[in-house]
Amino acid sequence: MKTTLAALAFALTAATTASAQSVTSAELQRLQDEIYQAGTEVSRLRTSNGTEAGRLQDELDDLREESIYLKVKLRKEGSVERREYTAVRNQLQDLRSRARGDAPSTAARSGSGSNTGTSGSSAPPPPPPAPPPVFDDRPRTTASSPPSDPAPSNRSRIPVGQEIDVRIQSELTSDTAQVEDRFEGTTLVDLSQGDRVLIPAGSVMRGIVTSVNRASRTDRKGSLTVAFNQVTVNGRNYAMRGTVIDTIESSGIRGEAGRIGAGSAVGAIIGGIIGGVKGALIGVLVGGGGTMVATEGKDVHLPPGTVLRVRMDTPPEITP
Repeated sequence: MKTTLAALAFALTAATTASAQSVTSAELQRLQDEIYQAGTEVSRLRTSNGTEAGRLQDELDDLREESIYLKVKLRKEGSVERREYTAVRNQLQDLRSRARGDAPSTAARSGSGSNTGTSGSSAPPPPPPAPPPVFDDRPRTTASSPPSDPAPSNRSRIPVGQEIDVRIQSELTSDTAQVEDRFEGTTLVDLSQGDRVLIPAGSVMRGIVTSVNRASRTDRKGSLTVAFNQVTVNGRNYAMRGTVIDTIESSGIRGEAGRIGAGSAVGAIIGGIIGGVKGALIGVLVGGGGTMVATEGKDVHLPPGTVLRVRMDTPPEITP
């Protein structure tokens, strides 16, 4: 009798411990919200340190994939170990600190170990090396020049890596799509710089299918890659190059925000702010290069109204 009671107590303790270690869907959603915010911080960093921003963007893309994997795992298996969640969250917090300048860059930290002495030394670590004086090709006057007074040009300065949400107008599926198929979407919110709207909400963005892999008996997961190459603003077409970094399920256009800004900098769109959006589209995982892969052992299916988060690798140069 005592043995049976002990076994039951042990089983109950193990179940309680496992439950306490399991990650909730709310925690995973907060993790994805932080990833969206980190994307904004990395975009802002591009104006002062493009090299470091590029490194952080690669890391952020990997963390975005990890967060989607954890969400799919929770839905399919019913639980996610807390250590997996904690590892991704800690990496994300470290990345955000570097993007904000609260912590030295990866390169600075990896090169600071040769002259720091023993690990028990109380001497403070040396400061990170000063960045090069110029990180992009934009002309500058003095270091104290106000950021709102760019070079005398009528063209915009949308930073590389700027993200924007686009609602597709028609169905996209790896079952029927063909390479070089064209499709269109419309932007969800205004993209602004100061008081100037660079890309108004409702602007048409044109995309093209660049690769298709249909689900089959041997390759059960279909995949689809698209790219955006043009945006129409106030009746004028502008060339661009954009990569899909996330797919979002939409519940309709009612309640969507009209404009989001970030001071005098180009406004960055953060997931979760936009009304009428439910969350990450279930059954689709976005990998490197914008390839969308079905996680359900079938073809990728994006119904009309699906929102694609697009990263501008080559932003359009908007003129008045």
